Amino acid sequence: MHKPAPTSSCENPASGFTEEMTASLPALRRFAQSLCRQRDMVDDLVQETMVRAWSSRHTFQPGSKFRPWVFTILRNQFYSTARKRSRLTPWDPEAAERILIQQPNQEEGLHLEDIEVALGQLPNTQREMLMLIAGAGMSYEEAALATDCKIGTVKSRINRGRAAIRAIIDGADALPEA
Repeated sequence: MHKPAPTSSCENPASGFTEEMTASLPALRRFAQSLCRQRDMVDDLVQETMVRAWSSRHTFQPGSKFRPWVFTILRNQFYSTARKRSRLTPWDPEAAERILIQQPNQEEGLHLEDIEVALGQLPNTQREMLMLIAGAGMSYEEAALATDCKIGTVKSRINRGRAAIRAIIDGADALPEA
């Protein structure tokens, strides 16, 4: 019996699905760096995400946004791996340096090191949202889809994260120099 050629872009390896995966790699890598905070784990996480996305391509709904879908896979893979390892990974300031770029006209001359230290002190939920929005360039809607949160939760975590960073940096500025 003759089987017709696949028509869905998700079933055809040479289709837009492959292009979407390829185009998403740099942003996925940055997000993985913000989550893992260990260089040796980043490539493994991104690779496993790509394998899982490819094997689950039939579940991708054509017409929906690809980036939140694949970021959700990466995020879920990260937390699954973290649960298996039963340990927290340390903050990697080198990853933050690559992701966060200080704007030349930022108020009060904040330094990247201050932001790195402050990010390392945030709860995971706030740091994750800041990295999705600022680091990966996602919209609030995309971040909500990627983290399975409501938009109000995304906005709240962003607002609290920014306020906490300001408080941490202002507190560090208020300390006398040694």
